[in-house]
Amino acid sequence: MDPRQRNPIGTHVRVGKGLVRGALATADELGCETLQVFVGNPRGWALSAGRPAEDKDFRRELEDRGLRAFIHTPYLVNLGSPTPATYQKSVAMVAHHLRRAAELGVEGVVVHTGSFVDPDPATSAERYAAALDQVRAGLLPLLTELCDPDDPAAPWLLLEPTAGQGRSLCAGVEDLPAYLDALDRHPRAGICLDTCHVFAACAPLDEPGGTTATVDRIVELGGPGRLRLIHANDSMDVRGAHLDRHQRIGAGHIGTEAFRELFAHPATASVPFILETPGSGEVGNPDLPLLAELRAHSAR
Repeated sequence: MDPRQRNPIGTHVRVGKGLVRGALATADELGCETLQVFVGNPRGWALSAGRPAEDKDFRRELEDRGLRAFIHTPYLVNLGSPTPATYQKSVAMVAHHLRRAAELGVEGVVVHTGSFVDPDPATSAERYAAALDQVRAGLLPLLTELCDPDDPAAPWLLLEPTAGQGRSLCAGVEDLPAYLDALDRHPRAGICLDTCHVFAACAPLDEPGGTTATVDRIVELGGPGRLRLIHANDSMDVRGAHLDRHQRIGAGHIGTEAFRELFAHPATASVPFILETPGSGEVGNPDLPLLAELRAHSAR
């Protein structure tokens, strides 16, 4: 298989002037083979409606190029929040983004798995269970309504485990089963593996064979075919720090060997790699060509 088809490489790009004149133009300039965007303010609750003509052009351009694209929900989304208003707005935000994904013809919607925000250890188990009940109540109807597994064009909801900061509902690989079980392991509930996040949550990506073992465990716990996207980020901090601070590839504590192992793993076949490293959306950033070089090396 052509390495560019097996693992297309791209980055998160700003929309700026629009989905076509901004995001796609930037992706072209960078030489992206895949891309990720926000379709609204990443730090706000406003549900930004699309512009039908622009949406149509963007969708057509993706189809014409065979370009796989993803959208990321805003950072405020937290389906485990004990604050009713935050929870309700989070559900509405995920629903809006799944509808936008269908309108734009993108492959999936990335959502952070959230936290249950309980500082009291005496009640944390109870609060965790209640938060997973919220996740189920909020997401399962959306998956049923908007992510029809019999429709090949239906978007995936891509669950992104967090770095373990706060009271995370799903931090790292071992927490995946409970989260997926809360969603009845819906066939359109996929996984977005953020390398910085799982490393911060103690995955041994910095050890020889550690990345391979981590992906093996994802497949074992999540099931085959659920790993649908990789956020390729190095880490400013050491393993287990529970800090979500991305670093350029090879300039952090994970190192380049982890990405070679990712590209070579059978479970990553057809999985895109999206950079979210400092400056990765800017012309001249070295991370895109470095990832391409690591991909080529793993294909030999």
